[in-house]
Amino acid sequence: MNDKKINLKNKKILIYGFGKSGLSSFNFLKKNNTCIIFDDKKKNIPIKFTNKVINKRNLLHSAYDFIVLSPGIDIKKCKISDYLFKNKSKIITELDIFEISYPEINKITITGTNGKSTTSKLLYDVLKNNKMDARLVGNIGYPLLMEKKIRKNTIFVIEASSYQLDYSKYFRSKYSAILNLSPDHLERHGNFKNYAKAKFKIFKSQNKKDYAFIESRNKFLDTILSKNQIKSKIIKINYLNFKKYFNKINNIYFNNYSNKKNLSFVLSIAKVLKINLSIVVNTANQFNGLDYRQQIIHNSENLTIINDSKSTSFSSTIPLLESFKNIYWILGGLAKKGDKFKLKKKYFSNIKAYVYGKDRNFLISSLSNKIFCKSSSTLKLVLKSLSKNIEKDKNKKVILFSPSAASFDQFKNFEERGNFFNDNIKYLIKEKKYE
Repeated sequence: MNDKKINLKNKKILIYGFGKSGLSSFNFLKKNNTCIIFDDKKKNIPIKFTNKVINKRNLLHSAYDFIVLSPGIDIKKCKISDYLFKNKSKIITELDIFEISYPEINKITITGTNGKSTTSKLLYDVLKNNKMDARLVGNIGYPLLMEKKIRKNTIFVIEASSYQLDYSKYFRSKYSAILNLSPDHLERHGNFKNYAKAKFKIFKSQNKKDYAFIESRNKFLDTILSKNQIKSKIIKINYLNFKKYFNKINNIYFNNYSNKKNLSFVLSIAKVLKINLSIVVNTANQFNGLDYRQQIIHNSENLTIINDSKSTSFSSTIPLLESFKNIYWILGGLAKKGDKFKLKKKYFSNIKAYVYGKDRNFLISSLSNKIFCKSSSTLKLVLKSLSKNIEKDKNKKVILFSPSAASFDQFKNFEERGNFFNDNIKYLIKEKKYE
């Protein structure tokens, strides 16, 4: 992090991207600065959101003190790519604006490939149950700069994506956690090394009084740590050390080891914050999870249905495949670049895979031929195929909708995909064919 004092007053600022992040940045900065919004896809931005109607031509001939870049912008592929590369030193993010404006506010930043939202929400609930003024913001969907009435004792739980961290220059978090790392977003970062580098920025910006939480017994993470000079106190977390707390939790949501790992991070952070760990246990027992993230939408004696539409890679699905038996696994969509299916052979007999979507042939070829597979072009058709086959199975079973691929071939986003699954699977529960 650059320790130079940064001033965000009386500046001319370009805000590139008119989504949630761009709009919140504009509203936060407009009082004390001249702000211009530009967006590749929106030609007619309402005048109330900008001080000047701007197009690509006059934008490129203007000088700005800062360029606030929205996370969704890829500077290698956007309409003003050359301009951004020439002015890269001026690029900042919403995270940077928050840091510059509230340098003394405590922040807990959660990142990693899988489990960020769940861990952030669980930690937020723990802080609230401990009567703390906590705010849940970031990649989970709530812009930091929209928060009001921030006090000295306010603590922010920030879910940070690699996109948000990649362009940030000044952001620093007193408590930072990298839950896990596996290849993801390689179409944006180019390779796994660049992706990991973006994540590790939350550690490199810390000082000696800060805390870095990371998974133990992970050779890849240990290698990166050894190559980076991390000043903060590093706390390595082995979820097996928290067994006595897991034994106190009676919540099916924590029956798989990925959510136990997420919980172990929360326990470890709570311990550093000197929060009674019984509050964490009680919170976990009441935790319902987030929509479309390993969401249990039905649970009875012979049938469990899990909606994990948020899953966009094999690595996010593997823990679920290792946690249940007699699984009817529904997957499909747009496969992630560089993604590989790494599941131990002993679990193969537990799984019947139903594959749909544009990249279904690639996904099928990624699975071992020892796993039963059926495929259809659409999710609706694969659900019909599943319903015909599952009627014959009178044993306890799990229907797992964990696509392991992006949603964009058939849906706008994972939320729309998850909602579609819920709507179309309801009759399985209502008719009680499989109880």
